[in-house]
Amino acid sequence: MTTTGTGRPAVEGLRERKKRAMRRQLSDTAARMFLDRGFDAVRVADVGEACGVSEKTVFNYFPSKEALLLDRLEATADALRTHLPDPALTPVGAMLTILDDERDGLAEGLAADVDADRALAQYRKFGDLIRNTPSLRAYQSDIADRFVDIAAEALATRTGLHPDDPEPQIAAATLLGLWRVQFRALRAHVRPGHPLPDAIDAVAREVRRAARLAEAGLATFPAPAKPR
Repeated sequence: MTTTGTGRPAVEGLRERKKRAMRRQLSDTAARMFLDRGFDAVRVADVGEACGVSEKTVFNYFPSKEALLLDRLEATADALRTHLPDPALTPVGAMLTILDDERDGLAEGLAADVDADRALAQYRKFGDLIRNTPSLRAYQSDIADRFVDIAAEALATRTGLHPDDPEPQIAAATLLGLWRVQFRALRAHVRPGHPLPDAIDAVAREVRRAARLAEAGLATFPAPAKPR
């Protein structure tokens, strides 16, 4: 695959496109099956069979059954690594960029469905599935903990501190608190019968209320380290 001078892929090759398409197919198929039949009633082998691949192939793409449903949270991890080290943004400003992008992406996906209430009902059902399945709740909690570690590492790079130092740790936990605020606000506001634009605006307002408090608390976070 051809790369740019930054080391990032310039053009995605056929093999990478096929792998990405298969990963998406497995995740989408699993989500439909879990929502229709319940998480515990569907085996990983059932998902593989529905996609024409073996159980082993599914596990080559996903480390666990839970990851089949919540794999797209990995995009948040990538965004944390991209935006939090940026010295042009405050830590809270970087986190708001991440949350705005996630919220806009969700709104765009829901708005694209011709049956708005059906799309919103499916979104609510997805949330109910996570809330009512202990293994999914535990997996989501583990991911949130890992996000704090990723955020602390990203913040440490801009300060010259170690990720385990108190400042990156408390800053990371505070920023991921905003992520949790958005998650809960989406749950509260995005529902059938409530206009989607109004719901998204309400979520944004709640996130920014919390962000103002976080910004005040992180005002003394160490400035970016100066080049030697």
